[in-house]
Amino acid sequence: MPRVLLIEDDRAVRDGVALALRRQGHEVAAAGTGEEGLTRLRSFRPDVVVLDLMLPGLPGLDVCRRMRDLDQTLPIIMATARGDDEDIVVGLEAGADDYVVKPVPARVLQARIRAVLRRAAGVPADGGIPKIDTYGDLAVDRAGLSVTWQGSPVPLAPSELRLLLTLSASPGQVFSRQQLLEAVWQHSYHGDARLVDACVKRLRAKLGEPPREPRHIQTVRGFGYRFAAR
Repeated sequence: MPRVLLIEDDRAVRDGVALALRRQGHEVAAAGTGEEGLTRLRSFRPDVVVLDLMLPGLPGLDVCRRMRDLDQTLPIIMATARGDDEDIVVGLEAGADDYVVKPVPARVLQARIRAVLRRAAGVPADGGIPKIDTYGDLAVDRAGLSVTWQGSPVPLAPSELRLLLTLSASPGQVFSRQQLLEAVWQHSYHGDARLVDACVKRLRAKLGEPPREPRHIQTVRGFGYRFAAR
């Protein structure tokens, strides 16, 4: 079973979540601070990280950013004690792939872990067509699950890669946020639309998209997003 790194400062919560994950068959390493979490990251080499947003010392947002600097593809699920939109959006823009609001039932956390690991496994959203699609300076290798921009590799987090695969598989088609939630995150709750917006923002930045006139990932106001094959 996948290895989970749990970073949570509340010992009771940390022990309870770790126990629940171990009962699901996961190998779990637990840390009580961001600094300890970063140390365990290097030694434990997890398949997924569950990261509390509110940590003493080094804040969870900084931990998330440092993890992204070390590994762009590591799935990170952010946990927050509040459902505050601003906190969640900032966390997602810092590089988290998904989020849960505490207290989170074990079955919900397990479902989110399974979903983020499916994305990390690189199952192409378009059925795995073995080809490389080129759109100007952007090349999407659907078999190798890699992306290059002007000949240089673009490191993408699992959700970013799957979002790009989904959109670029059907150039010109408008996808609603709800459709993208279901295709990329396997969520059905409409309130999670901020996942889509934050991921689009990160993906555009990595692809060097002009903020006001993005070349490929375009906003269709009132509907969602589409991919323009320029």
